[in-house]
Amino acid sequence: MPKPPSTDAVPVTPDVLLVVAEPRTSEPLSALLELSGYRTVAVDRATEAGLLLGERRFDLVILDVTVPDTAALRHSRRLLAPDRPAVLLLTGTGEFLGSLPGGAPDADGQTGGAHGRVAEVLARARQLVRGEGPAGGDGALRYGDLVLDDATRRARRGERGIELTPAEYRLLRCLLVNAERVLSKEQIGRHVWDDPPTDSAIERLVSRLRRKVNGEQSALIHTRRGFGYWLGRAARP
Repeated sequence: MPKPPSTDAVPVTPDVLLVVAEPRTSEPLSALLELSGYRTVAVDRATEAGLLLGERRFDLVILDVTVPDTAALRHSRRLLAPDRPAVLLLTGTGEFLGSLPGGAPDADGQTGGAHGRVAEVLARARQLVRGEGPAGGDGALRYGDLVLDDATRRARRGERGIELTPAEYRLLRCLLVNAERVLSKEQIGRHVWDDPPTDSAIERLVSRLRRKVNGEQSALIHTRRGFGYWLGRAARP
């Protein structure tokens, strides 16, 4: 069984406001952001978003440009404040249009840029949110002697470097952000792959990463049979 969270991994949780009209877009995007270490609030009207922005601080606003009343956001005091959040623009289907360094979009909600996939949205969100998500002071994710550096995409366990494929990197980051928490295969699949993977593909990836991370040292990646996988120190017998 996982132990209570240790002081070796202290997350910093950025707040993201999702303003997306279509639940088929907002729900999976919210789930992916939360797996990546963000706290999300989702609304489907820009007027409601404007009220929330007046009440609390958000680090990032992800705005569906097809929401009909986006002009209302221009009147939010939070989007006029010096520390206003960045704004990431999406189409109604969740494709990335572009981003603004701060403040609200023009009244028509348009900006330049090319369409992208959800992975690009997540990558751009990390760039826009100060501190790049839950990390230490140097921008690295840590659990005990395991370190994952987002800037270099490299991992190490103590003095031992760990070579990772892109999929292994995404999986390790997902497990580190959710340290001490059991993740189902479905949750891991949404975070690591663009298209739904097979159970066997997830099992093979976890097995490869487990061998690399654990090595000859104490095990950090574990299986909870029937539930999923988790990263942490195994409970003592």
